[in-house]
Amino acid sequence: MNKFIFCCLVVMLGPVISYGQPSKTATPKAEKPAEERKNASADLSFNPDAAVTTDHTVTIKGQKVAYKAIAGTLPVWDEDGKTIAGLFYTYYERTDAGKAGRPLVISFNGGPGSASVWMHIGYTGPVLLNIDEEGYPVQPYGYKENPYSILDVADIVYVDPVNTGYSRIVGKEVPKTKFFGVNADIKYLGDWINTFVTRYERWGSPKYLIGESYGTTRVSGLALELQQAHWMYLNGVILVSPTTLGIERGTATDAALRLPYFAATAWYHKKLAANFLQKDLEAFLPEVEDFTMNQLLPALNKGSLLDEGTKKSIAEKMAAYSGLSQQVILQNNLDIAPNLFWKELLRNEGFTVGRLDSRYKGIDKRDGGERPDFNAELTAWLHAFTPPINMYLRNDLNYKTDYPYNVFGPVYPWDNNNDRTGENLRSAMSINPYLHLLVQSGYYDGACDYFNAKYNLWQMDPSGKLKDRIQWAGFRSGHMMYLRKDDLKTSTEQIRTFIKASIPSRAAKY
Repeated sequence: MNKFIFCCLVVMLGPVISYGQPSKTATPKAEKPAEERKNASADLSFNPDAAVTTDHTVTIKGQKVAYKAIAGTLPVWDEDGKTIAGLFYTYYERTDAGKAGRPLVISFNGGPGSASVWMHIGYTGPVLLNIDEEGYPVQPYGYKENPYSILDVADIVYVDPVNTGYSRIVGKEVPKTKFFGVNADIKYLGDWINTFVTRYERWGSPKYLIGESYGTTRVSGLALELQQAHWMYLNGVILVSPTTLGIERGTATDAALRLPYFAATAWYHKKLAANFLQKDLEAFLPEVEDFTMNQLLPALNKGSLLDEGTKKSIAEKMAAYSGLSQQVILQNNLDIAPNLFWKELLRNEGFTVGRLDSRYKGIDKRDGGERPDFNAELTAWLHAFTPPINMYLRNDLNYKTDYPYNVFGPVYPWDNNNDRTGENLRSAMSINPYLHLLVQSGYYDGACDYFNAKYNLWQMDPSGKLKDRIQWAGFRSGHMMYLRKDDLKTSTEQIRTFIKASIPSRAAKY
């Protein structure tokens, strides 16, 4: 499986009817009521064009914000105008501020078979699931107001691609190839966004795409698709824990780029020498990054041409930075697979470390082996997210259906061919002087690691001509950096500032 799919992440929706729910006036104003089974013997049917509206308030940064929430489905049509799918979405529109000129953020998660639940109730939306300050699940399950939501500065729509959330294909005869592939995904979602923007009268709004994990592949491709096929020009794209975006690495480069992530994780778990641990993480990592680009990468490219003395010297440095033994590194020819690292780092303590967030620990059946038995962090996240999303959609947003909410849905086989999404994003930025890019990465993310995100930007913009419109930020957490409360505050404020700064006061020209 390609790395960019492997590093995707999906959110699970789950019910939570507990303390701290946002204040609301539950006044359903259904354009068409959501489909629901009428009795125990009725067939389960899907309505691809239905919505229900409720009114709410939330306090953000001390300011009360009134908004309406619209939960429903909008159709996907084929070339002949026939409905082939219905996408579930949750749309938040502020009602105590004028719509004219108000920004619109269109939000996707990853997978590629993941629903939008993660950023919806964990990051930017008006409600926030109950977790502890480092992101670990707590009981009783519940949700509360999100005082850091970006709804004060922008309206938001969370979109669930086909077979995720409540989104479904209409008709067994519809070929799955229309949806399940890098470029098919971009094409039909571009069409759907056009429908949404038209129906909700948002053509005049500054527009932003935000994607997490595989969602970064998705929105990078959509930036150019929306320009070329729909003449829709964006103000910004936000990549949260980006994939490789189709940018080729090669075996040696791929192996080398992992080391800074290994070093961050080893620093967190105190597996490094005292001289490194005495440094702040962000003071320590530049040293590792310099070694990676200027010594490790050239050494790996030499392969068997590398003399034994240099090989041992490189292994010694890698051991010092990664917390692994020099012996293990030499046994693997300086190329440490992520699975081996997650198993090896804390092996002597009887723990594994998490893939998507290596602050999390797991316990395997046996300490031997080359890979963990399970992803400790994903288990914890599903534990936390699934109950709240289900109850929130049903009880607060009044969306009633007997369909299961697919946090992860069946989208395979997925066509990974011709992934040029990094180049698509570069091209879109080159064509559109208004288009800005913000990248957010967690230092402890081992699936879509922070140094690969930096590498993306270097390769996308080799001339440096776009650098005044590109920002990168690192956070002391993992794939979903926003689950850590301190990072939630910082990252949402960063998005808020990014949106305000990318609404221009000049004509679009160089």
